[in-house]
Amino acid sequence: MFEAVEGLVAEHEQLEARLAEPETHADARLAKRLNQRYAALSATIGAWRDLQQIDDDLGAARELAGEDPAFAEEAETLVERRAVAEERLRRLLVPREEADDKDVILEVKSGEGGEESALFAGDLLRMYTRYAEGRGWKVELIDANESDLGGYKSVTVAVKAKGTPEPGEAPYALLKFEGGVHRVQRVPVTESQGRVHTSAAGVLVFPEAEQVDVTIDENDLRIDVYRSSGPGGQSVNTTDSAVRITHVPTGIVASCQNEKSQLQNREQAMRILRARLLAAAQEKADAEAGEARRSQVRTVDRSERIRTYNYPENRISDHRTGYKSYNLDQVLDGDLQPVLDSCTEADLAARLEALDQ
Repeated sequence: MFEAVEGLVAEHEQLEARLAEPETHADARLAKRLNQRYAALSATIGAWRDLQQIDDDLGAARELAGEDPAFAEEAETLVERRAVAEERLRRLLVPREEADDKDVILEVKSGEGGEESALFAGDLLRMYTRYAEGRGWKVELIDANESDLGGYKSVTVAVKAKGTPEPGEAPYALLKFEGGVHRVQRVPVTESQGRVHTSAAGVLVFPEAEQVDVTIDENDLRIDVYRSSGPGGQSVNTTDSAVRITHVPTGIVASCQNEKSQLQNREQAMRILRARLLAAAQEKADAEAGEARRSQVRTVDRSERIRTYNYPENRISDHRTGYKSYNLDQVLDGDLQPVLDSCTEADLAARLEALDQ
């Protein structure tokens, strides 16, 4: 696997030359994409050079070990350092999803449980918002359909990183494992007998697509306008400003009613549609390659849960990785990283195992 580094070194040098050209930065999207790839390659090549340096030092220490016991001890230490450096390089060389350096379109939808599920959807949105803010990311509300008690029947946000994140640190690389059904066990505010109920909310995570990522033929779109529903200002609820866009060839639908004007809602709906089309194309490619993603489901069914939030026990459990902790209150306040780390490690282990076969 390490032979691949030579090709990466050549690509790194080519990228460095392109990034030094003024015309590259005339295209902001191109410059961003090249910078992201350059950062990823820099980490890999840095790890490769560290390993080479350790090998050189180890060779020298072994040569002198017969003359001085101190060099023998140093050689033992270097052997341990080499194992760590080799594992780091091996992990960096594991193929990752192309979308891992992208921002995110994240949707939370209520499911079984009525108002309680909608309230839980609001709790999940708050958790993701707090987590994003802790990382210095920006959260932008795209569309929301509120429930009577202040929860969400559905809500869509964009999560954006600032600058160029390190490899594996972009919003999609971390939040993609959140896609699926989240189950909650607690006493609902509507429960008068104090009984614990179980309900569910669904989370969908898409890499945010730029126009260059997805080509959409306007002739393939059916656009419907309708009157917005739910809480809102005068102009929101009294005009046909809400927009629903259907991509006819795939049947994929995106809608938005949060903005005041039809034009703004159309732009936001197109943004969601591009993300969904990109995700669909990636899933198709994964399936054809025999590596369909299994972490994200499309239905809000309690039987297809990925995680359980148990309020009486203050416990959170991830059913894919076996992660469990009793600090649910902190997790819901944004301390989500340990949970995400368990998913990242499980995914990496599976990819490493596939490389070894």
